[in-house]
Parts: sequence; C-alpha cells; structure tokens
Amino acid sequence: MQSHPVKRVVSGALAASAVIAVVTFTQAPATASPSPAPQQPPTDTSEALEKYRELASKAEKLNEEHLKAQEDLDAKERELGKAGDKLKKAGQAQSRAEADIDRYRVDVDKFAGASFTSGAQLNKMSALLTGDSAQDFLDRSSALDVLATDKNTALSRLQGAVDAADAAEREASEAKRAAQDAKDAAAKLTADLESRKEQLDQQVEELGEQAGLLSDSDVAAQQDTGPDVGEVTAPGAAAQVAVNAALGKRGSPYVWGATGPGQFDCSGLTQWAFAQAGISIPRTSGAQSTFGTAVSRDQLQPGDLVFYYSPVSHVGIYIGNGNMVHAPTEGDVVKVAPLQDQYVGARRVA
Repeated sequence: MQSHPVKRVVSGALAASAVIAVVTFTQAPATASPSPAPQQPPTDTSEALEKYRELASKAEKLNEEHLKAQEDLDAKERELGKAGDKLKKAGQAQSRAEADIDRYRVDVDKFAGASFTSGAQLNKMSALLTGDSAQDFLDRSSALDVLATDKNTALSRLQGAVDAADAAEREASEAKRAAQDAKDAAAKLTADLESRKEQLDQQVEELGEQAGLLSDSDVAAQQDTGPDVGEVTAPGAAAQVAVNAALGKRGSPYVWGATGPGQFDCSGLTQWAFAQAGISIPRTSGAQSTFGTAVSRDQLQPGDLVFYYSPVSHVGIYIGNGNMVHAPTEGDVVKVAPLQDQYVGARRVA
C-alpha cells in the first residue's frame, strides 16, 4: 500500500513536471529501460490521515534540519578541539624553546668569558652586548669576531632556539584565533539548534493532537508493512546486505532521530542498513543525497538510495519493481511502499 512521505498535489502531470524542474542530481545517460513511476497519494485514506501525513511531512523536514544543525555543531566542536590541541602543543614547544635559549645562552657566555680583547678578559659577552631581546643579543654577538668556528656552534644553537620560540609563538597565536572562531561559530549553531528543536517540538505536538483524531483503520494503515515482495536480488554483495537489513526491519517504529537497531527515522534506517554492509554513509537524507554516484530513474537497481522533496528531506532504499523500503514518519513503521510523487533523484553507494 502507499504510505508517507507524500504531499498533496493538484495532479499527477503537474507533480511530475515539478519534479523534473527541481531535480538537482546529475543524471546518468538514459536507456530504453522503463522508469519506475512515482505514485500519487492514496485516494482511499481519510481526511484525518491525510492531514496527519501533511503535518508529519513538515515535521520530518524540521527533523532533518535539526539533525543537520547538530552535525554542523559537532563539526565546529571538533574544530575547537583540534585548535585547543594545537594551542597546547604550541605552548609546549615554546616552553622547550625558551629553555633551550637559556641553556645555549649560558654556553655562549662561557665561550665569551674565555676570549680576550686588547688583553682584557670578558667575564660575560652578554654583559658587553646589552640589548632588549634575545634577538638583539644575537645580532650584536654576531658582529664581534670573538668566537672561534667550533664555538659558533653554540651561537647557532642559540639562534635556532630563538627561531623555534618565535615559530611556536606564531603557531600559538594562530591556534588561539582558530579556537575563538570555532567557539563563536559553535555558539551561533547552538542557538540555531535550540531554535530548530523548538520548532520541531511544536510540530510534533501538533502532530500528536492530529494523531488523536485518527480512526482505527487509519492506525492500521500506518502499521501496515506493505506488500510481500519475496526475495530481492541486488547486483552486489554490499547492496544485498543493506537491502536485506532494511527489509528485516519492517514493522520497526519510526522515531525522530533514531538510528536503530529497534527504531529509526528515514535516514537512520538507510545509514544503519549500509553500516551492516560495512559502508559508512552520512547521517541526514540531505547529506546522503550527495554521497555516492548519481543514478537516473531508468537505471535504478536494488540497493540504490532514493530521495524526496527539494530540498531533500526523505530517503528510502530501492528494492526493484518500483518499490522501496523506508521509514515513513512518526506513528508509522518501516515498510515497503511504491516510489512516491516527490521523488527527486537517486544515488548508488554500493
């Protein structure tokens, strides 16, 4: 039977034209193979169930946006962590370099103490070569030909330590800027995430109210796992594992943000199914829609990801004969259903 995600449309012709106009997936060369036709919403559902599915579709989009915001926040927090690690390492390098400066400067002073100018012994070169910084000290030291070649090694080491300290200071400064940028971005994303969560919660609350208006037959329709399609044969081993895994979860409840193994949202199901085949795909349907290789509708094979809406906010796994397995929406269960009217493209990841 037909199930969410669907949107009410004026007519099949207008829906098909709109889909063609908004497709953003790179299409593979067309062949003579028949294209699985997107389906219209069922006409035998109640008004209450249609309203529920419309609200659920909006909630699903908000859920995808919420998940995307969470992914963005996680990425920024990782950047912040890396910047913190870099800053820590730069600080340690700077401390080591400063210790080297002190150690090598003592060596230079010792050599200077053994040198003579006009018969007078210099107790310490640093006493003679006054300056405001270690670099100034080096510049003045280099100007005096008081150290033999073997003793210039100490001066070279001191110069290297000064250079290392300068480099560590620059790296620490860059790390501080990167950390602050990441921290500021994370703060903005946190606020955005909270806003999206509030919108989702409001939509889910409205959806719950609508659920109370559903009849027993409406609820039964939601719990229907779809037709028995028999054994599905995928073209490759990994795709076969993913298809079998997803089909094996028919009847599992849809739950916002769930990634299995007992409950799923749409992209949670597809991500979990391919993980069983050892393939890691992104978390959200939007991110999944840019992963792998684009596939035209007339070249769909079992195991291909099929996407809906523009921007993408729903995904299923194609299983052949114009059908897919997917986690439709809140109140529903993982089921087999036809490709639906807001189809916008497909990707092959295995």
